[in-house]
Amino acid sequence: MKVALGQFAVTSDWRVNQKQCLDYIAQAKAGGADLLVLPEGILANDINNPEILPQTAQPLDGPFMEGLRKAAEGIVVIGCVNVPDGEGKFFNTLVVLREGQIALQYRKIHLYDAFTMQESKRTVAGSEPPPVFDVAGMKVGVMTCYDIRFPEIARYLALAGAEIIVVPAAWVRGPAKERHWEIMATARAIENTCYVVAVGECGQRNIGASMVIDPLGVVTLGLGEEPSLGFTTLDPARIAHARRVLPVLQNRRFTAPQLATDASLLTNIKG
Repeated sequence: MKVALGQFAVTSDWRVNQKQCLDYIAQAKAGGADLLVLPEGILANDINNPEILPQTAQPLDGPFMEGLRKAAEGIVVIGCVNVPDGEGKFFNTLVVLREGQIALQYRKIHLYDAFTMQESKRTVAGSEPPPVFDVAGMKVGVMTCYDIRFPEIARYLALAGAEIIVVPAAWVRGPAKERHWEIMATARAIENTCYVVAVGECGQRNIGASMVIDPLGVVTLGLGEEPSLGFTTLDPARIAHARRVLPVLQNRRFTAPQLATDASLLTNIKG
């Protein structure tokens, strides 16, 4: 599978951000990518206006997603947008676009109430586990940003068949935070012998630093701090090799987290 990683700095104007996404979709298609991964929160953002996220949230049939949906012909596109919950808050929603349609969606489960920030103040947590789906003959699972700090979600995806875990993010700068990003993305790849495709927003507050890590922990593509589009190829033979020499999924002694069979447990866990 050929994958494109498109990182950029999200502005307060959804039309500007939509144009950037459309440019990346066109470039990714021209480059022969099967999958384009965009960051978290691509609709709008402004670090000086914390209310911009609920204020600019749009339904999935709104103009922002409609423009992207129509462009997603011949390529799978993944990114995250804010979708109103109908009560003044929103769902942080990961969307999978395929053949001009919204094929799948996932509402972020773990909200970023950490390091002085409180995502739950304006965002409603999801209650369904993330999906696993096919792209170019490979199984892809998804999670969103802060989810990467919770290894049970990645393990659930691996046991559900994922060979690739895609992580759109808006990873906030801070002491050691860049290292956390790389360490945890690498750990999720090694402990599940899968590829991790992690794509971050860049700009004043967020680090960018999009990367692809292979099933044995090798960083095969890394982007810096600036807006950029990168390409790499994911090889199922590399996964097969990793799972042969490092059979952690086969050797594990604990059963799968029960959330793999009972999504309602997420609500119970959340309390």
